[in-house]
Amino acid sequence: MDSDSLMTQRGWGHRFFDEQIALLEQDRTDELIERHYQPDAVLVSFQGVVRGHEALKRHFRSYMQKLGKLTVLSLDQFAETEDTLFFEASVLTSLGEVRVYDAFVLRDGKATHHFTGIK
Repeated sequence: MDSDSLMTQRGWGHRFFDEQIALLEQDRTDELIERHYQPDAVLVSFQGVVRGHEALKRHFRSYMQKLGKLTVLSLDQFAETEDTLFFEASVLTSLGEVRVYDAFVLRDGKATHHFTGIK
C-alpha cells in the first residue's frame, strides 16, 4: 500500500481527533483529560509547559474560556502512526479564525506528550 493510501484511511487517530474535538466543543475539558491523557502527560506550547492531570484540567478550562465557542471549519492535514498523531485544522472561535497544529505521542491510547500551536 502506498503512502497516499495510508494517509486517506480513517484509523484510530481520526476517532481520537473526532472525540477530542467533540469534547472541546461541548466544553467537557475535565472528561477530555481523563479520557485522552496519561496522568503524567505533558502539554508543550510556545506559551509554556503543563504537566499532569490537575494542571491540564486548569489549563484547558482557562483555554476554552478564552476561546469561547470552538468550531472546526476544516481538517487540513492529518497523519498518524501506531502511537502518534499530527494534524493541522482551521477553527473558528469567538476570537476569530485560526489554524491549530497539534501533535500527540500516545501510550495505551492516551497522550503522554501533546505539542500544540496556534497561528
